[in-house]
Amino acid sequence: MFLLLIHSMKNKIRVKKILNFLNSTYPDVETQLSHKTPFQLLVSTILSAQCTDRQVNSVTPGLFKKYSLPTQLASAEIKEIERIIYSTGFYRNKAKNLKNCCRMLVEKYNGNVPETLAELVELPGVGRKTANVVLGASFNIPAMVVDTHVARISKRLDLTKHTDPVKIESDLEQIIPKEEWNNFSLRLIYFGRAICTARKPDCPGCPLNGLCRQVKPKLKT
Repeated sequence: MFLLLIHSMKNKIRVKKILNFLNSTYPDVETQLSHKTPFQLLVSTILSAQCTDRQVNSVTPGLFKKYSLPTQLASAEIKEIERIIYSTGFYRNKAKNLKNCCRMLVEKYNGNVPETLAELVELPGVGRKTANVVLGASFNIPAMVVDTHVARISKRLDLTKHTDPVKIESDLEQIIPKEEWNNFSLRLIYFGRAICTARKPDCPGCPLNGLCRQVKPKLKT
């Protein structure tokens, strides 16, 4: 029992050091998907699957100019939606999801984006990641977004041993203070793009390499 207590205390200290680094390095973070309303963020996040935020941002101005409301997108021709979002990839499936999602928004929520995880994930094309992005960025509701960056880095830092996003989300929620959830996910994404990349992470130059259990510790002096 005593050894377990010591291990728990050490782990809390390690997590605190990780949080301190992320908070000081990336003090001001926000989603990189351009949007003005919860509806726009919902659509943008659906389009961002297997696509860069930059590419999504190049497509959505034209999409929202033509279809600014859920009612308009719900009644749009599927071929026209496909034409506009073609460059985001998987355009047929995304177009179908967008149209059906907007239909449900209109029919069930009077054109408004719901503000609970349970309601959001019922929408076509919306999984937990998309729902949590909307909850955090649009409604400021604590939500742990688990994208590829968050999943990869959390495992490298031994914050989770799982690969399933739902289990990773649960693990992180247990060790990260609730008030930090929204920004923690965003900060890991920033960190993942700049340093802890998927293919060639900068381990020798990483300020967290002494806390990373994926590589041999090389503490900064």
